Amino acid sequence: MSYDRITSDNAAVLFVDHQTGLANGVQTQNPAEFLNNVKALVALTTVHGLPSIITTSAADGPNGPIMPAVAQGLPNATIVHRPGEINAFDNADFAAAVKATGRKKLLIAGISTEVCLAFAALSAKELGYEVYAVLDASGTWDKRVEDVAIARMVQAGIIPITWVGVGAELLGDWRSPVGEAHGKVMGEHLPFSGNNIAGYLSAKGLA
Repeated sequence: MSYDRITSDNAAVLFVDHQTGLANGVQTQNPAEFLNNVKALVALTTVHGLPSIITTSAADGPNGPIMPAVAQGLPNATIVHRPGEINAFDNADFAAAVKATGRKKLLIAGISTEVCLAFAALSAKELGYEVYAVLDASGTWDKRVEDVAIARMVQAGIIPITWVGVGAELLGDWRSPVGEAHGKVMGEHLPFSGNNIAGYLSAKGLA
């Protein structure tokens, strides 16, 4: 095993089927937690300047439009509306958009975990990408279903990760030019981190 880190130069982020109707079925996190985690991944994508692709499945039906947190948070993302394909990589436009990023590391989140995330992750792995499943920005309706999906992905060599892990690896060093912006994301989306920052600023007489 080698450790080739996620960086802002080698990774892209894929948001698969973060749609309002599908989000209603997420039961593996409470709604506030799930929305917070999705927003955090969106914010990190922006802070670190990662290419991003948003895709939907039958958005004109009950799956619904793109979640506002994703659509509004990533106004410059490439958007691919799939008319029917369940596996995002079965859509030629989506596969081409991913290839066009030129990135070999893919950070993928999706609703639901065992279908939209897992199918895209497995296909990406088969195509030669190094795939990270961002599990807390993904969700489904049952913990057992999620556990099975994670086991299937890990067995195939897909790497499970969370938005905090993604962010920390991207940052690498708090002295980075984006360290302050990154810290703001942490403070807004991870309560104890926000408390740490507030305490530090207070001790320094800065707050």
